Amino acid sequence: MFFGAGVPERTEHFFVEEGFIVITSGFAYVAFLFCFAGVVASLERKYKDTTFFKYVPTPVILYFMCMVFATFDLWQKTDSVNAAYKVVRGNIIPAMIFVMLLRCDIRKILKLGPRMLIGFFSATLTIMIGFVVMFALMKNGFPPESWKTWGALAGSWIGGTANMVAIQGALGIEESAMGYTLLVDNVNYSIWVILLLATVPYAKFFNKWTKTDTSAIDSVGLSLSELDENARTKMETSDLALLIGAGLLVSALSSWLASFISPMLMDVFGKSDFLSVSTVTIVLATIFGIVCAMTPMNSIPGSSPVSMTMLYIMICLIASRASFKELTDAPYYLAAGFVVLGIHALLMAIIAKILKIDLFTCAVASLANIGAVAAAPIIAAAYKETLVPIGVLMALMGYVVGTGGGLLVAKILSVMAGA
Repeated sequence: MFFGAGVPERTEHFFVEEGFIVITSGFAYVAFLFCFAGVVASLERKYKDTTFFKYVPTPVILYFMCMVFATFDLWQKTDSVNAAYKVVRGNIIPAMIFVMLLRCDIRKILKLGPRMLIGFFSATLTIMIGFVVMFALMKNGFPPESWKTWGALAGSWIGGTANMVAIQGALGIEESAMGYTLLVDNVNYSIWVILLLATVPYAKFFNKWTKTDTSAIDSVGLSLSELDENARTKMETSDLALLIGAGLLVSALSSWLASFISPMLMDVFGKSDFLSVSTVTIVLATIFGIVCAMTPMNSIPGSSPVSMTMLYIMICLIASRASFKELTDAPYYLAAGFVVLGIHALLMAIIAKILKIDLFTCAVASLANIGAVAAAPIIAAAYKETLVPIGVLMALMGYVVGTGGGLLVAKILSVMAGA
């Protein structure tokens, strides 16, 4: 039975309870989430120029609405629904990571030059430091295993939501524990985007303070925009079939290989969440993606919409297991998020002064980490449209290091928590 491992409590897809339709089968549950993600994405595409969608992107809407649906029990956690969730999540995450990384040709990223690469990795390092300092100051107010969820958020703020999802799967984090993480990810991130956009008019003052020469930035942006002028851009049916098929095959292959590699690693290094089958599966899918990105697969049109579709499904799945009923300590978590951002901003300013890095590089590097592909091009375009490719490549680089960076932060926090 498709999506039906175990014996379902009800054979029908829906039933009516107190006048409301409730989903009871795994197939209907997954179908509803697929459809809802498609509807929201279509609305964003149609009304993308409106004020609402400029400040409330699709992932935020999906998080919020699916949590609302879960809070009002639109679906029951039957055997069928639970099995569907487990099967889809476990197989889609590695596939999503692989397809997403097909755009990340390391050779193109290196064309950014040393200053921008230094800016990016400075942002990555300062974000990681921010999480460590925040946890040291505020850990007594968090549950015992909160180091896992903060590690997942670190993955999101180094790479993107896809990296957070990957870390959640790797560390086996319960969906109910992700509620505050999703809240901080959305609220603090949105405010951070607004603040960075507000700094654009002050770039000249900042660059004068850091004594930065910005003449080379425009030439880098122009050269990157000219790299793929002759690349095929129209996605064909064959492209769609190949990307989905390759992603799912890599997911299956990574999981199979991980079932052998994980026990061997644990025999050598001891049992750990960081060496589990799910973690090794994510790492293998990442490696496959990076390697294949340096082959002709990099030029296949459609990797972005396919990976984003998978990401939207994962967001819906994660949020569907959370509930607003569980968010009782939201202010404390939001404050913790701002502590991370504050430390990140302070350290970035110090590094910019020492290394003479301009505000554009700092802002794009910050949002390439914290906001990923959805936000980095926005801040780049706020300076100059020809600089958008720089924002895109920096954000793609975040996807490459996000999962590993988040897992490293989680490991440090676990030691601090005595786990």
